[in-house]
Amino acid sequence: MNMSRTERSRERLVVVGGDAAGMSAASQARRLRGPDALEIVAFERGHFTSYSACGIPYWIGGDVPERDRLIARSPEEHRARDIDLRMRTEVVEIDVEGRRVRAREVDAGDEYWTSYDKLVIATGARPVRPELPGVDAPGVHGVQNLDDGQALLDTLAATGGRRAVVVGAGYIGVEMAEALINRGYEVTVVNRGREPMSTLDPDMGRLVHRAMEGMGITMVDDAEVTKFLTGDDGRVRAVATDDAEYPADVVVLGIGVRPETELARAAGLELGEHGGLLTDLSMRVRGHEDIWAGGDCVEVLDLVSGRERHIPLGTHANKHGQVIGANVGGGYATFPGVVGTAVSKVCDLEIARTGLREKDARRAGLQFVAVTIESTSRAGYYPGAAPMTVKMLAERRTGRLLGVQIVGREGAGKRVDIAAVALTAGMTVEQMTALDLGYAPPFSPVWDPVLVAARKAVTAVRSGD
Repeated sequence: MNMSRTERSRERLVVVGGDAAGMSAASQARRLRGPDALEIVAFERGHFTSYSACGIPYWIGGDVPERDRLIARSPEEHRARDIDLRMRTEVVEIDVEGRRVRAREVDAGDEYWTSYDKLVIATGARPVRPELPGVDAPGVHGVQNLDDGQALLDTLAATGGRRAVVVGAGYIGVEMAEALINRGYEVTVVNRGREPMSTLDPDMGRLVHRAMEGMGITMVDDAEVTKFLTGDDGRVRAVATDDAEYPADVVVLGIGVRPETELARAAGLELGEHGGLLTDLSMRVRGHEDIWAGGDCVEVLDLVSGRERHIPLGTHANKHGQVIGANVGGGYATFPGVVGTAVSKVCDLEIARTGLREKDARRAGLQFVAVTIESTSRAGYYPGAAPMTVKMLAERRTGRLLGVQIVGREGAGKRVDIAAVALTAGMTVEQMTALDLGYAPPFSPVWDPVLVAARKAVTAVRSGD
C-alpha cells in the first residue's frame, strides 16, 4: 500500500538509480540520519550497484582479473545499512505533483507506485547507439555496464576470429582498442572525426593517431559508419563506411553517451542545452525544493568558461552524491563546478586534458594564446626519460590559464592535475611559473614540463602573439 506522508512516521527518500551518485547520496543521507528518522528506498534496473564503469575496459583487457573487483558495494551491503534497495526494478514515471514514482519489476513486469518526501534522480547516461542496419546483430557490443562487459567477454571467448573493429575514438574507444590489443586481436578504429580524442585539439589528437598506429592499430579517421554487415549466421562480419568495408569478428561501440533524462523530461523537469538536468549548487533540481539530481544525467558549471557542460565521469558522480546526501540528511554542501579534467591511456601512451580546447575558448568569446612545448618525464640524463608534449592556452592580456593538454609516455598523464588545481584557483600562467613543485631527476626535469609551457605562455601573452 502506498501511504501518504501523514500516515508514515518517517520521511521517505526515494533514489532512482543504484550506481555512484544515487548510492553515494543514499549512504551519506543514512550516515547523517538514522533509520528511525529517514526511510530510504532505492531502485536499480540492473544487476549491480556501486561499480566502476571506468574499470570495464581494464577488466576486458585482463588488467583486472575478475568482474567483482569493480564492485565497491553490493546490494546486500547497502541493505545492511537500512537502505531498501530494490534490484531489477525500473522507475518508469515520476509524478511530481503527486510526489510519487511508478516502478516496474523488470523480470516479472509488475508495477506499483511509491510516494516520496524527497527524491534523488541518478539515472546516469545511455550509450549512443546509431540506428544503422545490423547494429543489433550478435557480435556488436556497447560497454556501458557490467552486463555489457560480460556479454563482450562471452563473445570474445566464443568467436574463432581475431579481428575487432572499434567504432569511435573517444575515451572508451581508445581504451577498448587497448583492451582488444591486449587480447591479441587485430584492431581497427573507425572514427568520424579528423583525429582521435575529440576532447583534444586536432594537433594533439594527431599525436595520439600516430602513436596508436605505431602500436599496430589501424586508424580510419574522417569516416562515417553506414551499416554493419552480417554473415549467413546473422552475426556481424564487417563494418561498412561509404568508402570501404572492415572485416570484424567483434565490434565495440565507443561513440559516447548522452544524459538518461527521458524520465525527467516526461515529468516536466528542466533540461539544459546538452539534455542533462539543471541543478543549483546544492544539486537540487531547479524549481523543485525536494528533488535532487546527480551523476551522468546532469549538466554542471564549467568554472573556466562559465557555461553548463555535460561531463560524465565517476569522480563527479561520487561528489554529487556526497553533496546530495549531505543536504537531504540535514547538513549543507555544494558542488561549485568543474574544470573538465580527464586522463586516459592506450597501451603506454598517456592522454590528459583540463580546461578549454581552442574551439571551446572561441565559443565562449575568449581571446587567447596557445603554445606547445616538447619535454621529458624525467631529467634527460636519467634512465627511462620519455617524451612528452604539453599544449597550454592562456587568456590574451590577463594571462589567465584556460586549458592544458598533455600527450606522452609514462609520467605524463597525471601532470594534468597541476593545471587542474591552477585552473580551479584562477591562476595566471605567470603565477604558475612560481609554483614550488617537487623535483628530483627520477621524477622531473629541473623545470617541470607544465611549467615550461607556462613560461612559454607568459612570453606569448606579453608579446601579444
